[in-house]
Amino acid sequence: MIVTDTTAASSRFVNIGERTNVTGSAAFKKLILAGDYARAVDVARSQVENGAQVIDVNMDEGLLDAVEAMTTFLKLLAAEPDIARVPVMVDSSKWEVIEAGLKCVSGKPIVNSISMKEGEEAFLASAQKCMDYGAAVVVMAFDEQGQADTKARKVEICTRAYKLLMGIGFPPEDIIFDPNVFAVATGIEEHNNYAVDFIEAVKDIRVACPHVHFSGGLSNLSFSFRGNEPVRRAMHSVFLYHAIPAGLDMAIVNAGQLDVYDQIDPALRLACEDVILNRDEGATERLITLAESFKGTDAVAEKAAEEWRGWEPVKRIEHALVKGIDAHIVSDTEEMRVEVAARGGRPIEVIEGPLMDGMNVVGDLFGAGKMFLPQVVKSARVMKKAVAHLIPFIEAEKQEGAKAKGRIVMATVKGDVHDIGKNIVGVVLQCNGYEVIDLGVMVPWSQILERAAQEQADIIGLSGLITPSLDEMVTVAEEMQRAEMTIPLLIGGATTSKVHTALRIDPAYDGPVIHVLDASRAVGVASQLLSDTQAKGFVDSTANEYEAVREARAGKEGSGLLPLAEARANAFAPDFADKPGAPAQPGLHVFADWDLADLVKCFDWTPFFRAWELAGTYPSILKDEVVGESATALFEDAKAMLETIIAEKWLTAKGVVSFWPCHREGDDIRLEDGTLLPFLRQQIKKSRTRANFCLADFIDPDGDWLGGFAVGIHGIEPHLARFKAAHDDYNDILLKALADRFAEAFAERLHQHVRTTLWGYAPGEQLTNEALIREQYRGIRPAPGYPACPDHSLKPILFDLLNAQENAGITLTESQAMLPTSAVSGFYFGHPESQYFGVARIGRDQVEDYAARRNIPLATAERWLRPNLD
Repeated sequence: MIVTDTTAASSRFVNIGERTNVTGSAAFKKLILAGDYARAVDVARSQVENGAQVIDVNMDEGLLDAVEAMTTFLKLLAAEPDIARVPVMVDSSKWEVIEAGLKCVSGKPIVNSISMKEGEEAFLASAQKCMDYGAAVVVMAFDEQGQADTKARKVEICTRAYKLLMGIGFPPEDIIFDPNVFAVATGIEEHNNYAVDFIEAVKDIRVACPHVHFSGGLSNLSFSFRGNEPVRRAMHSVFLYHAIPAGLDMAIVNAGQLDVYDQIDPALRLACEDVILNRDEGATERLITLAESFKGTDAVAEKAAEEWRGWEPVKRIEHALVKGIDAHIVSDTEEMRVEVAARGGRPIEVIEGPLMDGMNVVGDLFGAGKMFLPQVVKSARVMKKAVAHLIPFIEAEKQEGAKAKGRIVMATVKGDVHDIGKNIVGVVLQCNGYEVIDLGVMVPWSQILERAAQEQADIIGLSGLITPSLDEMVTVAEEMQRAEMTIPLLIGGATTSKVHTALRIDPAYDGPVIHVLDASRAVGVASQLLSDTQAKGFVDSTANEYEAVREARAGKEGSGLLPLAEARANAFAPDFADKPGAPAQPGLHVFADWDLADLVKCFDWTPFFRAWELAGTYPSILKDEVVGESATALFEDAKAMLETIIAEKWLTAKGVVSFWPCHREGDDIRLEDGTLLPFLRQQIKKSRTRANFCLADFIDPDGDWLGGFAVGIHGIEPHLARFKAAHDDYNDILLKALADRFAEAFAERLHQHVRTTLWGYAPGEQLTNEALIREQYRGIRPAPGYPACPDHSLKPILFDLLNAQENAGITLTESQAMLPTSAVSGFYFGHPESQYFGVARIGRDQVEDYAARRNIPLATAERWLRPNLD
């Protein structure tokens, strides 16, 4: 009996993009063999944009130097933020290729794969290497006797592998079993039960091996029907419909090639299910016969599908949302708006009616496991495009009075001044019929609770960008508990995470606590929380997820960490013969009004688009098939505003730089005037050839130089006030996003001025803006609060050294957020071997040592370093 309740399971399913694999994609192999890596990168980008949440990369081709190809391709992917945000599955049958890939991948990689086909010793050796790199691993159901083809063999091999891996301390949550998806409907009777064996084996292994994950290669399943894409797509969707609730977490599949379960031709769907579930002996013959009628029909079907263009606009909009077709959504939405206006209605009714009705269909299909995440991502893009078209009409009428779906009080917490993301979430929620009361930035818990009570809010939403905001969010939750509140608490912002929410915030409050990843998820979360029928299931499901996070973290303190003494013994040792000389212009340098037009030349536009949740790299994003039109329109608006900013001098760029003679003392840097700058060291266990870095490593104990800087963009407030008064959220967010770009560009331009002139260790440097963005220069500028220097509380020391308030007009909040909001500060390291890294988790021994070095209470050190505590 195959269970088909996929309500919870489908939301956890991960699509692994298969098109960056030379063994599975002839087109990708052709590009790699031709050395056309630029277009090969576009294949990866397309996979991500189509919904792939992991990219599988395989270079196992006889005509290729697989090590070189893997290294080249992964380094190119790492330079593309819109691709690098998803994990990489390094796929090869050769360990040297896998290891080459692991050396190029940032974040947590996945190795595909290892197995026991060469015995337990070789298996454990490979597993240990994967663990040394911090990689998750795909374990194939393959032993000395061969691949597992029956349920019993799959269970036997996987449970044996699990016990072996547990014996060496391999984290169970980093194990991904692939129990082998084999072809069905081959005409060979022994193959008829392969799909059932896979599904049933997953269920048994899931019980026997707690916390592991499961994957499979879907293309194998339908191999008998190669060349018949409609049948193959249907088989894959039907298989996932039954395998996901059994425990299948992920699958290697072309993310853009999945059909909606309910919209598969009924006869074809039934025939596929008969085969996959092995319902009777005649199932294979029936599917083979039926498949002939679908063979070669893709082009015909696509042409026939255009008949939907003749439907009523309401049905066209629903169809476009379900299918993820954005080609006509603007014109269809406009037609619907005109139709509504003709009968005396308002533009908001298009959102509340056809658009939300269509998204409800998408939500129902997804919740029932009949539609998968890639299609939902496409549907969300269609929805955003339609809403973006309607916003000017809604704003023009300044509509009020529509019955709100719920009232949400939102705030950036005390000590934090960042609100772009929160503002975007607010706009999205308002466009979907929610009343949003935005309390602004630096809002204390007392004001948040008081206003929520006054407004009889249905939900409270908290936002924060800097790590100290995490503690303030815990405080808000504790005070909500003390006040005996029960309404949901939403958590969002760049510094937040599901793990922190589960470990720190959720235990502080008995009411629902939900981490919201980004603006596109906010509407779905709010609608479920305020639904009479969905709220309990959603809240219970989230609570179970958080409990699982807590259980997984329990008892793992210190896991994978070196004692501090051993980490220090593995410090990075640069060649100090190459250190830069004394600055050409030592001392302090103040820049009261840097030319804004000069800074525009240093803009990195990619983060600008990311702030608007438009995925892509500039300038290619402007031609992107999905978001290109929206990105281009946004870009034109930004350029127009930039011209006004510069012509009318809306903003002023102020900065300060200084240099100090210094030397290294252990993990500290001591300035000549006695000032101590303590830094943190990586404690994660590394392979023998990889150092445990600390920023102090880049400074010569026998004497060296260190720089520091702070830059800020001033004058934004009156313009924001003007936009707020006009209820112009669009230009409000646009100006804030551009101010952030000015601040980052100023930091980049000033660093260049330091390298070439003030410090002068690279006087002949001539780099393009693209090279600057890729940091193809000597030296680094790590900032307090970022991965290499995670302690925000170093900022007051830096600001005192720079006299930043007087010289650059920048102040610090009690949580060490900078004002004005668009500001950047940090240190300059000039050694050619200096490099960025992440301190990541640290042990209690280092926290105690750090507190002693800084002469601060241990509790204070723990508060500032909480995100890094093991």
